[in-house]
Amino acid sequence: MRTLHIMDTTIRDAHQSLWATRMSIGDMLPILPKMDKVGYWAIESWGGATFDTCLRFLDENPWERLRAIKKHCPNTPLSMLVRGQNLVGYHHYSREIVQRFIRAAHRNGIDVFRVFDALNDIRNVKDCAAAIKEVDAHFEGALSYTMSPVHTLDSFIEYSLELKELGADSICIKDMAGMLTPYRTERMVKALREQVGLPIHVHCHYVGGMAPANYLKAAEAGAAIVDTASAPLAFGNSQPAVEMIVAALKESGYDTGLDLDLLFEISSYWEEVRQRGNYRRGVSSLIHMQVYSHQVPGGMMSNLISQLEIQKASDRLPDVMEEIPRVRAEVGYPPLVTPMSQIVGTQAVFNVLTGKRWSVISTEMKDYIAGSYGKAPGPLDKEIVRKVLGATKPLDEDTPPSSLVTTTFEDVAAEAGELANSEEDVLMWALFPNEARTYLSKHRTSEKTVFMLEEESVATKEEQVVDMNQIRELIRVVEDSGVGEVTVEEAGSKITVRAAGQLVEGLAPVAVSAAPTATVAPSAASAPAGETQPPDGKERPLSWVAVKAPMVGTFYAAPAPDKPPYVEVGDEVVAGQALCIVEAMKLMNEIAAEQMGVIREVCIGNAMPVEFGTVLFYLEPVVDLPNPIVDLPSSAATA
Repeated sequence: MRTLHIMDTTIRDAHQSLWATRMSIGDMLPILPKMDKVGYWAIESWGGATFDTCLRFLDENPWERLRAIKKHCPNTPLSMLVRGQNLVGYHHYSREIVQRFIRAAHRNGIDVFRVFDALNDIRNVKDCAAAIKEVDAHFEGALSYTMSPVHTLDSFIEYSLELKELGADSICIKDMAGMLTPYRTERMVKALREQVGLPIHVHCHYVGGMAPANYLKAAEAGAAIVDTASAPLAFGNSQPAVEMIVAALKESGYDTGLDLDLLFEISSYWEEVRQRGNYRRGVSSLIHMQVYSHQVPGGMMSNLISQLEIQKASDRLPDVMEEIPRVRAEVGYPPLVTPMSQIVGTQAVFNVLTGKRWSVISTEMKDYIAGSYGKAPGPLDKEIVRKVLGATKPLDEDTPPSSLVTTTFEDVAAEAGELANSEEDVLMWALFPNEARTYLSKHRTSEKTVFMLEEESVATKEEQVVDMNQIRELIRVVEDSGVGEVTVEEAGSKITVRAAGQLVEGLAPVAVSAAPTATVAPSAASAPAGETQPPDGKERPLSWVAVKAPMVGTFYAAPAPDKPPYVEVGDEVVAGQALCIVEAMKLMNEIAAEQMGVIREVCIGNAMPVEFGTVLFYLEPVVDLPNPIVDLPSSAATA
């Protein structure tokens, strides 16, 4: 009898695939002690998108979340998903940052590291593998499964052997889009067991409904572990329900031995959380069933829907789903897993929403086509490469992409300064500098205020008793509500918390052209078709062209905080030149000029939010007339 082991994905991949990682740690902690008693091979609890969404949306410290989960699950190994050289971010990090991150993750509670590369490029896994082996943790090498003219069983076996050479303890078939079928699963598991010889872990998203049958055939073929989620967070974009798999294998040679009654007790809790948070159920629709055509993974599908809702374009989902396979083929058939799922999916969204294919291109897509993410699995469309890169030469295939990243830990620590109090803080800054700056600035201010109040309470402790938890709650009220001051009098004590006065970045007056111009205010009738009079009511020349945001996002005038702006008032620009960045859908998207001209006005402050259609710049077009050429009669030419 060979028991099939189960890894639980409820609080990481299932949560990410169905609920866009918006669940707080407070919803998780009450049920973790019971999950710890189940007997899972591991609980996947961290990594993937959970790190940055803690900072972006939940006002949580991802390191503190990990420590809290480990405290409540002392008996079960914790697993995390690592995106190779991307770690939990969306671009490559230096070898030093990778090594420090793996060590920090291990000492904060991670026992199993599942490492994948979106392109199955072994060069992007080497640094992670070495760091994991150094801390003596479990290194699970994952192959990103997909279907294309260039992905074959032999190519997957070859990659798995490369992972084994790096010291992998197990191999995971990562079916992020739910494209595996039962008999294909059986062939892969058997071939990998025979030719690689490591324990095989099968990870399937439910999506089109094949995953439970895949798991049964995987067990019969000798797989050691499969991934499941608690029923309220299962199905649809997520994994199969643990209750279903455990029940299906009872009285077989692969019985998991898990207690169904305990599992249903846990799922009842998660159902309460789902209803309280008004979260979606995992349901497979027709568009899910078409995964065998569009190949969109569960997590990507969830994020696409969320992103289109933000862009007020939910009705365009079918168009985006048709565009994704087209873009994927043009860029060499990369597996649609993070970060390639975001890069390809976002490009498809831009192509659909703008109506002009490849008119808006993210920095990340440019980097991918240039080879900075690794080697594309297949050939790239030459016309797309020419349009995206221009005269820039792609990276030589013999040059490891990680060698381009030279940022040191010391560099990041110097940039973070006093805001970073630990190695974990610096690593947070290295991965997500904007989000870390916002989070640490806010919470360092809170800590300073509490410290000052604590000092004062010690000095006057003979006269009054101050509840420090109440002070912390008042600070949170001030921060979250935007009010200037809160005062509470209780038991002879008077507690006042004031908001710290600070300048808000981006609210400085916008720059406008100082050159005198004769202007005529256009009426609504005289405005070009599709244009409306700007809401600020300023009079501008009719010749000026508005450069608008093609999406909802955040405006950045410069490529990085320490870099000069792309353009300023008075700058001459040419068609295709980058003017700014609009960060949207987790990518930095360069907005380019559509024609030659002069920047006459910058309308948005740095780091300010923008809506679809927000005017970013006014550009005065310049008509570049060629020198006239006169054809003379042959007799005149020789006169």
